[in-house]
Amino acid sequence: MKAIFIPYNQAFKERLIEMLERSNIRGFTMWEQVQGRGSHKGEPHYGSHAWPTMNSAILTIVPDEAVDSLLKKIHAIDLEAELQGLHAFVWNVEKGV
Repeated sequence: MKAIFIPYNQAFKERLIEMLERSNIRGFTMWEQVQGRGSHKGEPHYGSHAWPTMNSAILTIVPDEAVDSLLKKIHAIDLEAELQGLHAFVWNVEKGV
């Protein structure tokens, strides 16, 4: 099993949820308002007067074989608006109950 952490500009919320549903990924946890700044490109998302946009984040646990397909779909969405900020990070999941 793998954990996939997906921080994103709030503008992507509906597209990401639809993408998860179409990929038969039912379970996830979402944080509605997170702040951040990309390490290479894009603008900060701080929810402030100077930087008013905000990020959200999704964490989902998926079977190993689902990872590559999901990452490709996330990357395709990101390419449509790279400066908006959409990323995905994968971790191993040791155990769960």
